[in-house]
Amino acid sequence: MNYGFVKVAAAVPRVKIADCKYNAGQLESLIAIADGKGVQIITFPEMCITAYTCGDLFGQQLLLEEAEMGLMQILNNTRQLDIISILGMPIAVNSTVINAAVVIQKGKILGVVPKTYLPNYKEFYEQRWFTSALQVVEDNVRLCGQIVPMGTNLLFETSDTTFGIEICEDLWSTIPPSSTLALQGAEILFNLSADNEGIGKHSYLRSLISQQSARCIAGYVFSSCGFGESTTDVVFAGNGLIYENGSELAHNKRFSLEEQLVISEIDVERLRAERRINTTFAASKGTVPSDKKPLRITTEFVNSKELNLTRTFDMHPFVPQGETLNERCEEVFSIQVAGLAQRLVHTGAKTAVIGISGGLDSTLALLVCVRTFDKLELPRKNIIGVTMPGFGTTDRTYHNALSLMKSLGITIREISIKEACIQHFKDINHNINIHDVTYENSQARERTQILMDIANQTWGMVIGTGDLSELALGWATYNGDHMSMYGVNGSVPKTLVKYLVKWVAENDIDEESRITLLDIVETPISPELIPADENGEIQQKTEDLVGPYELHDFFLYYFMRFGFRPSKIYYLANIAFKDIYDEETIKKWLSTFFRRFFNQQFKRSCLPDGPKVGSISISPRGDWRMPSDASSATWLKEIENL
Repeated sequence: MNYGFVKVAAAVPRVKIADCKYNAGQLESLIAIADGKGVQIITFPEMCITAYTCGDLFGQQLLLEEAEMGLMQILNNTRQLDIISILGMPIAVNSTVINAAVVIQKGKILGVVPKTYLPNYKEFYEQRWFTSALQVVEDNVRLCGQIVPMGTNLLFETSDTTFGIEICEDLWSTIPPSSTLALQGAEILFNLSADNEGIGKHSYLRSLISQQSARCIAGYVFSSCGFGESTTDVVFAGNGLIYENGSELAHNKRFSLEEQLVISEIDVERLRAERRINTTFAASKGTVPSDKKPLRITTEFVNSKELNLTRTFDMHPFVPQGETLNERCEEVFSIQVAGLAQRLVHTGAKTAVIGISGGLDSTLALLVCVRTFDKLELPRKNIIGVTMPGFGTTDRTYHNALSLMKSLGITIREISIKEACIQHFKDINHNINIHDVTYENSQARERTQILMDIANQTWGMVIGTGDLSELALGWATYNGDHMSMYGVNGSVPKTLVKYLVKWVAENDIDEESRITLLDIVETPISPELIPADENGEIQQKTEDLVGPYELHDFFLYYFMRFGFRPSKIYYLANIAFKDIYDEETIKKWLSTFFRRFFNQQFKRSCLPDGPKVGSISISPRGDWRMPSDASSATWLKEIENL
């Protein structure tokens, strides 16, 4: 099973100018190597059979004939291979010459795509040698004894994907041909290029490819000329680049003296999911002129090799690496602050009331409140932090809660919930020694009642602390900690919460608060609703009960962001976490995730308002609308059969 992945390659061969026989041999070799690695489609640079820098030799009949002979040689020597190859060469068409991409497979030419935009730069005067596709009226061409379709409107269809082709300068045009091809169904776009190097050009090129792949919601495979091309006036460093919807998957080393093969896998299933939910993409289809109908050429992959992914998958898709992490944290935190600021100004609330447990979520919410009040030039004393010790509260979290509130300079209120809960247990005739769901939820609802009533007393609003991961799993007490007047963490996943708190500690806080924050970051995640153990340590650890949050966040990301089925998520998780969790463990918690996600939808159907900070939100008013009685049977059945 390929799970929607199509293995592609960008080849950068070493060539000799105008030596078509030599070049054909180099191309054959790379095609064979790629086929052996399971590549399904490979693209080469512009004019790779002749080399790009032939100049006026392109007007020589002998070179044109040798180019066709070189193509024939490649066809004959690769006819036993399943791989689809895209080659660049000059082709004579009705007394003109076109700069063309030729698509071949198993000894057959599938189609020819002529270049549309011909540069007339001082170093590249292609208009001197070639005719633009805009001036070509023929829709087929005789090549190597075959009559084959020709045009810029060719779409190549297989059961796995549909792809289209543009050539070099086409990408740099105002409206690249690839835009139309994508709107007509091309999911992967290939570019045969001959880009020379210049100061700053490489960075701009990568930006251009990234933007075009994102704009088209497509894979983009780019191959450009390398060593062997003429250096009379310019230098070609050789670029092999593979992108998927704006993100780079693979690239080669430039200025290499050797041939190179850049391989990766385009997730076509992911691209299709993106296109399905992108209304702008769908609406743009109407801009394609009705007379620009594509010619669809069907073929098939027969490659039976087992899928072997070369691309990697981050264990924590919500958490970027390196310097980007600091930028992400600052941006997320700023969004949270801006959302709360608007709500405070709009309501005219005098105070912000928040329950402080000494855990990560309430800490992050408190930090958002503090930054918001500072931004609005309101006194921090108007933030009322309430710590409410219960039967499971440990010394560590209790003291951290008090220390943090004190160092931040907010109003501190301590209200034990023990006596109120004991009275409540008597009222409902519940045995206090039975630590069941009633025992746990009574405490959560008592805390919420206290916060709501204090907010009423002080003309304030209760700030919610629950995060995205908890809401996805339903790990919140209905009408307890799941309810507030504004939830600032509602679309922040648990794996990111820790980094946000740590970022604030290291970048925007006083020394005393920093020490407390760093200890909170290291505290085990727990609702602390069950009494501590004999050593006073946390006994009820959330991840022992519902599973590791890093796994659940991984499942959540690929389920909600791309609509992946459980079997594909399981496949990706085994790659990402192969050195951490075994297959059975991943399968166990995957089943837990889907069971809880479906069964707990009713809690998400009445979520309080809160800001969306990333690509995923489960607000019932926007991103996620799901009936509370939807069945999880189909998803769980697939997991059972893994």
